[in-house]
Amino acid sequence: MPEHTDTDRIRDEWDAAVRREGRFVDLPAPAPPTEIRVSAGRGQVTLDWETVDGAIGYLVHRAESADGPFTPLDHLGGDVLAVPHGPYADTSGEPGRTYWYAVASLADVEVVGEVGAAVPATSLAEGDGRVLVSVDASAETAPLHRPWVPMIGAEHLSHMLSTETTGGRPIGAELTEVLSTVHRELGVRTVRSHAILCDDVGVYREVDGEAVHDFSRVGEIYDALLAIGLRPVVELSFMPRDLASDPSKKVFFYDAIVSPPKDWNRWAELIGGLVEFLVDRYGIDEVRGWAFEVWNEANLDVFWSGTREEYLRLYEVTARAVKAVDASLKVGGPGSAAAAWTADLLDYAAKTGAPVDFLSPHTYGSAPLDFRPIAERYGYTDLELLWTEWGVTPTHFNPVNDDPFSAAFLLRGMRSAAGRIHALAYWVASDHFEELGRPPKLFHGGFGLFTVGNLRKPRYWAMTALSRLGERELATTVDGDGAGSLVEAWTGRHTDGRIAVLIWNGTLDQSKVGGHAPLDRTVRVELTGLDAGAYWVEHSRVDAGHSNIAAVWEAAGGGDWPEETQWEQLRKANVLDRAEPDTDVPAVGGAITREFTLPMPGFSLIELTPVG
Repeated sequence: MPEHTDTDRIRDEWDAAVRREGRFVDLPAPAPPTEIRVSAGRGQVTLDWETVDGAIGYLVHRAESADGPFTPLDHLGGDVLAVPHGPYADTSGEPGRTYWYAVASLADVEVVGEVGAAVPATSLAEGDGRVLVSVDASAETAPLHRPWVPMIGAEHLSHMLSTETTGGRPIGAELTEVLSTVHRELGVRTVRSHAILCDDVGVYREVDGEAVHDFSRVGEIYDALLAIGLRPVVELSFMPRDLASDPSKKVFFYDAIVSPPKDWNRWAELIGGLVEFLVDRYGIDEVRGWAFEVWNEANLDVFWSGTREEYLRLYEVTARAVKAVDASLKVGGPGSAAAAWTADLLDYAAKTGAPVDFLSPHTYGSAPLDFRPIAERYGYTDLELLWTEWGVTPTHFNPVNDDPFSAAFLLRGMRSAAGRIHALAYWVASDHFEELGRPPKLFHGGFGLFTVGNLRKPRYWAMTALSRLGERELATTVDGDGAGSLVEAWTGRHTDGRIAVLIWNGTLDQSKVGGHAPLDRTVRVELTGLDAGAYWVEHSRVDAGHSNIAAVWEAAGGGDWPEETQWEQLRKANVLDRAEPDTDVPAVGGAITREFTLPMPGFSLIELTPVG
């Protein structure tokens, strides 16, 4: 942690500067990439560039002429448009029409530099659309990093104790089973959720003007979570009614109060009392493995009725209250929407000494940006980067959440995050979710990996495929039309010799959610360096016609909720489908080759098991 002095004076200066200028942090805008590499293919233009020192991401611009005007490309993700690195595929243009592209670098989501030199490119209406994936099975490169394992999101955890139903399905039992499944099948270790301080949990009330704490229901909730092998990420939100400065400021179906506290000392006592309760109940060694996150998305008025300065005060008071119980406990924030307020928090903490052990931004619709340069700028060289919310869209009831498009999106994001982010938490595990009301029908565009009724959606199968990659990465290259921007691959080996090759075809462009034939690709996979002998080859697939349970329901006539016989049929159909029959293949000269069509959106998982 950086050195700090004279904290009271610095806080006063910080607050005055924010009130005067609207922003205290003055990060220099980084230069644009010096060279943009362009390749055009069928239905797409791919742009790539070298990373720029100090940049957390890049914003791709497009114009219809070299003279502009240049505007950021909007891939309809509904959130941050910048990407953490190249290559980037533009699939939104008209084939045969020339566009001009330029790229700007970001120092922060609010600090965008100038666009660089523009380059022309024209996507093709025709072309063979071929991609070659080459795997050297003799070349292990590194341990395979799994950013999906540390954390996943879930609805407020008091939902686990619910005995009510949605669509005739038991809420608490099904949510608990989903969380148990992601731990058991995917290896997920922690769950981040809202509202542990809300009034349905009953942690705080005032009697004759005196504060009364009651953490018994917190204990019930966390007991249930730990019983299935998971730990909580303790998001310290929202505000108990009796402690709120304005109880009328509410959000969500469950009336979470989002105002600052009326008494900062009582807020600090509540946090300290909660943390002491947790340490007494579970032991300090256990709770040291938990993360305490200060609030949720305070940069949005809907989640915080106070100012930015008041949030930073909330952060400091809360973080110090956690650390007062035990200095080794882990606390961080800002849990911010669109990855905002991160530099503000680090600048404030570096100057005041407010403790911060991790940074927790949120983003949707793109891979998470690279916040290592911001952390290093403020002297936090070992800061954990925990993206505590991430997904294909921030929009409730969006059909993309049930579509194979979100599976390819998830794979692209996890591959991008590997090696540079500690945790990337998909939001959320289950469609048992009630922020804007309980689900009105089975397929309603819910955020979950599982439906109500615990059917696996395409993006759960993407997580399953990731979990099957093995422990060590194998050297893999991708060449051809859309290589690295549309079509990517990730290969791993298990300790028992099994090899898994995961290949996906996806664009960020959500105007293509339903698929777009010009973006389908013919993929040839060449594995070399294999041990002599035969391999049992299994080829699993997710696309519009495979492992797509929403399509199964629609083909059966659809409707709001299934009858019991329909539930049985859906469960039988809810499997990871094969793209072709399993087969025994000899490794001739240490090589095996497979070739197939991979639709966009879609992915293939090819698993090779040595025979004998």
